[in-house]
Amino acid sequence: MDAATDDLALIADYLTHVRVEKRLAARTQALYAEHLHDLYHRAQAEGTGLKAVTPSQARRWVAQLHAAGRQPRGIALVVSSWRGFYDWMGRTGGIDRHPLQGVRPPKAGKPLPKALAVEEALRLAQGPGQAVSGDRAAEALAHAQRRGDRAMVELLYGSGLRLGELLGLDVQAGPHARGWVDAQAGEAHVCGKGGKWRTVPVGGPALAALADWLSVRAQLLRLPDEPALFVGARGERLTPQVARRRLAAWAAEAGVPVHVHPHMLRHSFASHVLQSSGDLRGVQELLGHASIASTQIYTRLDFQDLSRVYEAAHPRARRGAGDAAGPGAAESTPPAAAGNPDG
Repeated sequence: MDAATDDLALIADYLTHVRVEKRLAARTQALYAEHLHDLYHRAQAEGTGLKAVTPSQARRWVAQLHAAGRQPRGIALVVSSWRGFYDWMGRTGGIDRHPLQGVRPPKAGKPLPKALAVEEALRLAQGPGQAVSGDRAAEALAHAQRRGDRAMVELLYGSGLRLGELLGLDVQAGPHARGWVDAQAGEAHVCGKGGKWRTVPVGGPALAALADWLSVRAQLLRLPDEPALFVGARGERLTPQVARRRLAAWAAEAGVPVHVHPHMLRHSFASHVLQSSGDLRGVQELLGHASIASTQIYTRLDFQDLSRVYEAAHPRARRGAGDAAGPGAAESTPPAAAGNPDG
């Protein structure tokens, strides 16, 4: 068996390993096969067998992927598949030196969280019109569910709750409750990440929506002593999957032009409070972030909004090639000033 055939056999054996022993998803297996065969061709092009690849070669190939325009997340998957292959060869005694040791993909920039514009958030809170089906029993059930959906929207956007915190709320405080709303005090007590408790304010619209929901909640209950504040059609605590689906449907019917998910409302809450108050520490406490670094992402969102206002309104803002500043604009700037670094 020549070196090239040996390398292809090694790849085939490793792919069998990830399919049978690691039980990776079929899509992941296909990507691993693609990336390992790419590794094979790169090694062949340099007259190197897979067992003889050096760390400097691996670093150069990763740099080539980056230079070719591949995104950092995609490169990370390539490096992961290569590293897994050599980890496996190391365990089976196929290599003495690991060529991926110390090789890291470029860091991916953190994407900004998506937040609704204030107008979109208000449209979402207003909600869709009442559904009419012609079936009185179905109509009553749908009406009750919509009142629950409105209360969820108001709490997610009005108090910045995580979905898990919202669905963990009980109707009443108790030794086993993971959260509850004190309507008299206008506060919600929630158990967040790491089992950390915090108290957040609940505004008037959310309290009114909750009172409205509680007036019909019993229509959905299967057991009268169900503790969950939010229940589904079966009368049991609402699941995250159903809550996400109902929120997306609510937003679509309300005419919000983007796909809305629960965490988007938390991002919107944080962004809008920060824009109005400028109090980063206060927003950190409201969100329950352990570190201010997690909250600082919303200052970037705020600046993004300011940037849009500037670009749209300021006469000196950068314009597209087709946007003219007006008649004679090109002649109004002397040639010498165009390259003036102090302009």
